[in-house]
Amino acid sequence: MGKMITAILAIAITAGVAYYALSNAPRDADPEGETSQAKRQLDNVRGAASRIESDADQRASDLESKMGDSQ
Repeated sequence: MGKMITAILAIAITAGVAYYALSNAPRDADPEGETSQAKRQLDNVRGAASRIESDADQRASDLESKMGDSQ
């Protein structure tokens, strides 16, 4: 009788923990095609790196044209 009560309690606790874990799961990765937070952050970093690189190229071109004009 004691083993049966222990087994029933163990099953009930396991089911409760599983329900809690599934109902409170993080929802940042939706299967409907939305991007996750990590992917959005990586895309933002890539965009910022691209902007920085293009700004540096533009400044180098400006400096080159100024150096050519002064001679």
